Amino acid sequence: MKDQTIAVNKIRDSYCEKLVAKLDELKSLDKKVKRPARIFAYVFGVTGALVLGVGMCLAMKVIGNLMALGIVVGVAGIIMVSVNHLIYKQILKKRKSKYCRKILELSEEITAE
Repeated sequence: MKDQTIAVNKIRDSYCEKLVAKLDELKSLDKKVKRPARIFAYVFGVTGALVLGVGMCLAMKVIGNLMALGIVVGVAGIIMVSVNHLIYKQILKKRKSKYCRKILELSEEITAE
């Protein structure tokens, strides 16, 4: 009886490892889809905020006496920050469409087991 239970558990564990491996593959694909969009959003957002800050410093005459240039640079920073989310969504949409079929097939395999 004890040997039989051990054999059953061993067989069951061998199947669970495949499920975990597929689940890990699904998680890594999900990260592969989202990571480039997130990295772009963070870098572009921080860059836009810095451009906006430089524009504010120029407009308020902290850096120099260039108010008109500061307004132009500040508006450029505002535009960058404003379109950041839209660009993020477009990158994410493109990546999702690229990996959609593979993720759906893998998730169907996992839920079928």
